[in-house]
Amino acid sequence: MRLFAAVLPPADAVTELGPVVGELRGLPGAGRGLRWTDPSGWHFTLAFYGEVAEDVVPDLSARLGRAALRTAPFPLSLRGGGRFGDRALWVGAAGDVRTLRLLAERALAAGRRAGVAREERRGHRPHLTLARASGDVELAPYAASLDGFAGRDWTVADLCLVRSRLPVSGVPGDRPRYEVLRRWPLGGPLRGDG
Repeated sequence: MRLFAAVLPPADAVTELGPVVGELRGLPGAGRGLRWTDPSGWHFTLAFYGEVAEDVVPDLSARLGRAALRTAPFPLSLRGGGRFGDRALWVGAAGDVRTLRLLAERALAAGRRAGVAREERRGHRPHLTLARASGDVELAPYAASLDGFAGRDWTVADLCLVRSRLPVSGVPGDRPRYEVLRRWPLGGPLRGDG
């Protein structure tokens, strides 16, 4: 099964971002060459494991549970935006991004120790993918439109192991489907709470 570790934004943060994405989708050319991600699947990927044998999942899960326990809950918000070349458009994160990166390192280490590590990532850039481009689409204007976006603060309280089911139908517009397999609460008090 195809797996990754992630942080999922709460429903009200997703709802807050929805109208902003709606405006982006209304920009000239947005319907051509852009595949918009489904808000129900929005997430911050911490570690991508790829195909994982079912018998490895218990060990990976135990290690992710320990990583969650060693990480205190932390504040985060959706903020600004950017792009990876002209391939992907994303919204960024603000708040305790340092702890988000630490959690990503711990999720990668859990995968490595369970034997499912992918190649090392250079500098984790927290992002939530809004659209992927196919063809000749200039994403700079879309990213610039996100510059002023500042969502409300929320508390990251858990770490998720997510299964990704890629489309197999060949139907245009078919998207990956995500299923949360496990969810672990982060341990320790919220920073600043004593």
